[in-house]
Amino acid sequence: MGIQNIKLFLTDVDGVLTDGKVYLGIREEFVRFDIQDGIGHRLAAYGGLKVGWLSGRLSKPVAIRAKHLKVPFLYQGKLDKLTVARNLCRQAGLKLSELAYMGDDLIDIPLLKQAGWSATVPYGRPEVKREAHYVTRTPAGEGAFREVVEKILKAQNRWTGAVKRFHQTNGHKAAFSNDVFA
Repeated sequence: MGIQNIKLFLTDVDGVLTDGKVYLGIREEFVRFDIQDGIGHRLAAYGGLKVGWLSGRLSKPVAIRAKHLKVPFLYQGKLDKLTVARNLCRQAGLKLSELAYMGDDLIDIPLLKQAGWSATVPYGRPEVKREAHYVTRTPAGEGAFREVVEKILKAQNRWTGAVKRFHQTNGHKAAFSNDVFA
């Protein structure tokens, strides 16, 4: 099948949406996200591409970020990502061949192998790079997710429409409003 048939894009969080670093304080955890990836979530929605996050870790900042971005599917503390993806596809009436997955480490390999199309980041583990269909030019936590959203939407001829809808919906306020990127 391939990238033209993708309907759902699932991604790992740590090491893909973030640079993989976690900062721990006495009472809280800090995780850094990139605004370009936030816009990528909006563009995915405007292009009709559903997205979801699968993380092996539990993280309050990740849950908060997912809520701000209105991520429809968030799974945390899930080490068997392939089973989660299979169940989600079954519930959504999709095949695994209609799923794209982006991951960076050994835990991601089973799902990378089964997804219809897969991606990783430049410093993804060598074993992951061997399984992925695409390696981003953009580093993790610096817009790699958005790069993949753009690649999928362009391959499906939905990119121009997504950008047009982004501008129509957000207008000139897009550069100044936290609501657009939050």
